[in-house]
Amino acid sequence: MGRYLGPVCRLCRREAIKLMLKGARCETAKCAMERQWRAHPPGAHSWRRRKPGDYGIRLREKQKVKRYYGVFERQFMIYFRTAERMKGNTGEALLNLLERRLDNVIWKLGFAPSHRAARAAIVHGHVYLNRRRLNRPGYLVKKGDRISVKPSERSQKFIRQTLGDGGPSVQTWLQLDAQTLEGVVAAMPSREDVQIPVEEQLIIEMCSR
Repeated sequence: MGRYLGPVCRLCRREAIKLMLKGARCETAKCAMERQWRAHPPGAHSWRRRKPGDYGIRLREKQKVKRYYGVFERQFMIYFRTAERMKGNTGEALLNLLERRLDNVIWKLGFAPSHRAARAAIVHGHVYLNRRRLNRPGYLVKKGDRISVKPSERSQKFIRQTLGDGGPSVQTWLQLDAQTLEGVVAAMPSREDVQIPVEEQLIIEMCSR
């Protein structure tokens, strides 16, 4: 499984938006986007760069989504080709597929502080899907799927530390029982459930070339 090993704050600076790649740290003053001198694109002489053209604007939208969900180009294009074959709006179908990734569901249930931590929890066997161990972060959940925590003291402690007291508030398409550490996919995600501002039509125009 490929993964990005570089500095993640650099990605947020490049896209000029908080991608929540470091979990709770992104909501504090330590976040690079909160520091005025670092809220610029990475690289030397960033203030001298020209205004991006049509291609650059579309590229940034695609890169923003890829980095938020933690997928590489090949994975992203597989999702795009799948969305093209689905009924309805291709852009909304693409975002729907990305929202259904298991690592994204784990993060939105509060079982992990970030997408990266959610992938680690899945690969290390802390998470079960429908009572069975699954080590594929890119698995697409379906309505009715149950996500639970491995019945071991280590796994339970790890997840409860992340959840905190009472558990987080989750989106309407998910249900969480903080006592039993079990989540249920109550419905399929909608366009409104995407938490970052994105113009999916620009992505479709970029990938359709």
